[in-house]
Amino acid sequence: MLKHIKFIALLAGLALFFCANGHAADKYPSKPIRIVIPFPAAGALDSAVRAIGDPLGEKLKQTIILDNKPGAGSRLGAEIVANSPGDGYTLLIATPASTTMAPLLVSSLNYSPDKDLLPLMRVAEIVNVMVVPTNRGINSVSEFLTWAKNRKEPIKYGSSGIGSADHLVAEFFKQTTGLDLIHVPYKGGGLAMIDLASGDIDVSFTTYAAASAVLSSGKIKALAVLTSTRQKFLPNLPAINETIPGLSISNWAGFFTPKNTPLSIREKLFKDITEVSKNPDVRAKENQAGLEVNLSTSIAEFEKDLADEKRRWSKIIKEANITAE
Repeated sequence: MLKHIKFIALLAGLALFFCANGHAADKYPSKPIRIVIPFPAAGALDSAVRAIGDPLGEKLKQTIILDNKPGAGSRLGAEIVANSPGDGYTLLIATPASTTMAPLLVSSLNYSPDKDLLPLMRVAEIVNVMVVPTNRGINSVSEFLTWAKNRKEPIKYGSSGIGSADHLVAEFFKQTTGLDLIHVPYKGGGLAMIDLASGDIDVSFTTYAAASAVLSSGKIKALAVLTSTRQKFLPNLPAINETIPGLSISNWAGFFTPKNTPLSIREKLFKDITEVSKNPDVRAKENQAGLEVNLSTSIAEFEKDLADEKRRWSKIIKEANITAE
């Protein structure tokens, strides 16, 4: 009899839990929502969030607070959100740097992306491009490969820093092509573009946002996008895997919530962010910042993509023996 009573009590407790969780989104949101951006203002990711922020606020009928928290290779902002309450009022907009890549590069993380953050959705592709100095006379990826194989001097590539996405992409390029490239790390992609324009380095796999100002000067030339398909806002650039099969990367921007955020709230955020991201004005602003809208079809799809990506980066990082420490 006692066991029977305990079982009924357990069922009642579960019913109350799921009922409360199901109604969490009904009252949500009842106060402003903070989106932590782990990069400085005016960057590509910052621009992407600002394009979404105002229409999302209108959709949710609440103020969206955009909070730039740069530092530690974007890991500082991720740590702040990881230690925030899981109530739906603090979100993280992140890239692979502080999520899938971070545990593979830094052994002393103050947070666990897998345990402390819940994936919500991918919202955009931060498009990376392969760029070379114009004075090299190289006009395609195949021409670069021919030039590189015949070059007797060391071939140097620049990145925005050790462990950055463009660094890892370049290592992926090395492993795929078998070319011997020398890494020259900089404190930011913009500085690498200056040296690329002067011919001090030979190639970079930087973001379009970092390259765009120097591209407009005509001193560097983009050969391809690093995404798996061509991008609509860069119609004249082929995807690199059209020349080198199997070589492509996704330098995505995506939303995460702290652990314990109710599923009902996550599902509401997914639905509303998806709707505002389809606004043509949002797409235009993201294109201007060097991004393309690229939405997850579900929370589960984003979770699977992250798991697949982590396995892929793990292999590349181990083979290249890279550490950000």
